Amino acid sequence: MPVEVGQIVEGKVTGITKFGAFVELSDGVTGLVHISEVADSFVKDVNDFLKQNDVVKVKVISISPDGKISLSIRKTKESSNNSHRKPKQEELSFEDKLSKFLKDSEERLLDIKKNNESKRGSGSYGKRKVL
Repeated sequence: MPVEVGQIVEGKVTGITKFGAFVELSDGVTGLVHISEVADSFVKDVNDFLKQNDVVKVKVISISPDGKISLSIRKTKESSNNSHRKPKQEELSFEDKLSKFLKDSEERLLDIKKNNESKRGSGSYGKRKVL
C-alpha cells in the first residue's frame, strides 16, 4: 500500500545526517525527517533524539513529484494532543513569555546592582582621595 500525505505510519531509522534522519517505511520506501521535524524543542544534533534502527511513528507531510517523501515525528504528537488539557509553560502566549522574561531580567539586574554596590562600599582600595 503506497503512503499518502497526512498518513501516520511506523518506520525504522536507517540513517542519520546533520540535516535529519532517513526512515524506511513498511512498504520499503524511504523518507526524510528533516531536523526541524524531529522534536518540538530545538534540535542541534539529531543523534540526541534518534539512533539508527529506532522504530518511530512518522507523519507523511509531503511527497514531491520526483517521489521524495518528507516525514515528521513532531507532527505525530500534534495529531494526538487532547484539546482539554491544561496548558504547559511552553504554551504561554508570546506576551506572557515576554512579560515573564522582563520580570526575570529586572530581578537579575537588581541582584547584580546590589552585589556591585556592596563591593564598592567595602574597603578603602579603589577610592581616590581628593586633595
